[in-house]
Amino acid sequence: MDHRDSQRATDAERTPVRAESDIPRLVGDVYEAASAPERVSLIEKLMSPLSLMAAFAVSNGIFARLWFQRGFHDQRIRIEDTDIVGKADVTALASFVQQVSVEAVDSIGQVVASSPTLAATAAAALLLAAIARKLGTTHDANRPEDQCPAEPTQKS
Repeated sequence: MDHRDSQRATDAERTPVRAESDIPRLVGDVYEAASAPERVSLIEKLMSPLSLMAAFAVSNGIFARLWFQRGFHDQRIRIEDTDIVGKADVTALASFVQQVSVEAVDSIGQVVASSPTLAATAAAALLLAAIARKLGTTHDANRPEDQCPAEPTQKS
């Protein structure tokens, strides 16, 4: 860990997290700290719920450009694609995606948690906490559709 990594970790630890509104910023921080293969996973998860029109709307169309470069039906991002996608682009993408897909936000948490390198960063810890809070606020035990089904009764 060099001085910049140490400074980023210190800044991330000092920055208060306000759950949903901070998720895009934290995703950007995690993306910045990630290796190229981890960046590929993050971009793929974030792009999964996007339509082509939505991809044009985010970050001056950078994600639509990737979509056309790889072919319309190919969902894979190449490692070299991560060279042109910056932290600000991923932050904007995460902001857009969190409005349309709770599942995509949850999948980002899964990518982060499954990577020992990413999970060890302060930004990742804050991101996982924010995602857990967001997912917790989307579940309301008082709403019938959010309740767990009752255990089936067995007849003797």
